[in-house]
Amino acid sequence: MRRREFVAGLGSAAAWPLMARAQQSTMPVIGLLDSRSPETEREGVPAFLAEIGYVEGRNVIVEYRWADNHDDRLSPLAADLVRRRVAVIVALGTTTALAAKAATQTIPIVLLHRAVEWVILV
Repeated sequence: MRRREFVAGLGSAAAWPLMARAQQSTMPVIGLLDSRSPETEREGVPAFLAEIGYVEGRNVIVEYRWADNHDDRLSPLAADLVRRRVAVIVALGTTTALAAKAATQTIPIVLLHRAVEWVILV
């Protein structure tokens, strides 16, 4: 019996750091949806995040979804972000925002548009 208790104790001791880490607060996840390719808007995202007080990798995680100029890919990409349960979807452009809005009624959507600073859709 003593050997079993010892092995069980080792197992629980090894799992303790993992459980402690899981109990810590996790960073929010932002879903970024864009109809273009990654090269077109990479510089604008950090600026937007900094404006609202976030730095990617430090206090927020960004899940990027790019349609590579194929608007027919937007709906499945938006649905993927909804399945990922992101805290908010940042949509770059009107078409992208409409695809995000069609995918969810519960996740907030922020529309980033070049003509307008930013708009929150509910």
